[in-house]
Amino acid sequence: MLTYLIMTTEALITTAIMAGLMLAYSKKNFGKIGKIFMTVGVIGGLLASVQMSYLKNTTRKIDTGLWNFKIFRVAIIALVVFLIFSIRFLNKLTKKVGEVVTWCSLTVIIFIAIFYALPDVWAYPFKFLTGDQSVMSTDFLYKLIGYLAGILLVIVTCIAMYQGGIRLGDLSLSLILKVILIINALRQASVCLQIMILRRMIESNHDLFMIAKETSNRSHYFRNGIMIVSVLVPIVLVIMSFVQKEPYSNPAERRKIKAKWRNARRWSVCFVITILLSHFTLTTVKAYNSREASLSPVEDAVIEDGNIYVSFDQVADGHLHRFAYVTEKGTQIRFIVIKKPNASSYGVGLDACDICGETGYYEKGGQVVCKLCDVVMNINTIGFKGGCNPIVIPYSVSNGNIIVPIEGLLEHESEFK
Repeated sequence: MLTYLIMTTEALITTAIMAGLMLAYSKKNFGKIGKIFMTVGVIGGLLASVQMSYLKNTTRKIDTGLWNFKIFRVAIIALVVFLIFSIRFLNKLTKKVGEVVTWCSLTVIIFIAIFYALPDVWAYPFKFLTGDQSVMSTDFLYKLIGYLAGILLVIVTCIAMYQGGIRLGDLSLSLILKVILIINALRQASVCLQIMILRRMIESNHDLFMIAKETSNRSHYFRNGIMIVSVLVPIVLVIMSFVQKEPYSNPAERRKIKAKWRNARRWSVCFVITILLSHFTLTTVKAYNSREASLSPVEDAVIEDGNIYVSFDQVADGHLHRFAYVTEKGTQIRFIVIKKPNASSYGVGLDACDICGETGYYEKGGQVVCKLCDVVMNINTIGFKGGCNPIVIPYSVSNGNIIVPIEGLLEHESEFK
């Protein structure tokens, strides 16, 4: 549950902030045609992201790095155009041409922001079903709750940002929006630089390599910068609500003015809460969720006549048990045994899989989980090939023992090197 809450929030929070501000800016500065442009940008971004998600997950035609490079270049150019033509003096000189260029550039920016952020998020529900899970399983439900909670959090953030933005003064809104878009453009430029170096589009040197390395390792700084700057919206609104001295001619107008600023403060509080929840999710919750799961210790077993003997009594409790054989080269080959629920059979396999390697499995809440990819195993399928299931090894059952031939383990020695 927490994993998909974190992933969804991380993927969408900056887009939600930017979209809320851009829509507020368009409402305050654009005419009816300008609003139509922005609507087209939002709907186009949503539809394009769905198509991209489908192509990325069903074909091999999409080179994600190259796509990001192309769309980020367009977004950066659109931002430069927007910054130039949003200057009032130049806008007045160019009149309608300047307005149309401003609408178009901001539409391109919001289209690309949505188009970039959503494709992977659309695909998350389909990833819930890995490991032979059912849509009726508890694990699927938990993941879906985390996913929907993340979606709800970023939607409320976007709405609160929009509601705050339309109540700001024109100058404050314009300045905050431009600073946030510039921070986002710097992130996009850093990604473009990394791709160009990786694909040898440019000749790298020490300075360029260090810039690419540092911006990649500290990419969360851009996200945090956008979140910090966005908090200026509620701060400015709250200050404005207490210092505004709007004229009124009767008590009804006074009550209306008070209600307007009271509403502004409520949206400000709402936005601050969503930002704090997002920050808490991306720091404390993420750190908690990312803590490394420890594998249970290897248990003793009888090694005799080229076989490893595990007695039924050792594994009769239905919990995961880990055993190992150390080869002449000093390699520890681990395997697991677990009694299957409501059955007299056992799941036996290597403590490794073909997909994730020898990272191993651990038990959590009565379920067997892959340590690397966090996929929950169907205990009844352990001992069968497929997916993230443990690699199948030969074994037999005789006289109250599970007998694992050492020769069968040695075939997989390379998995544990």
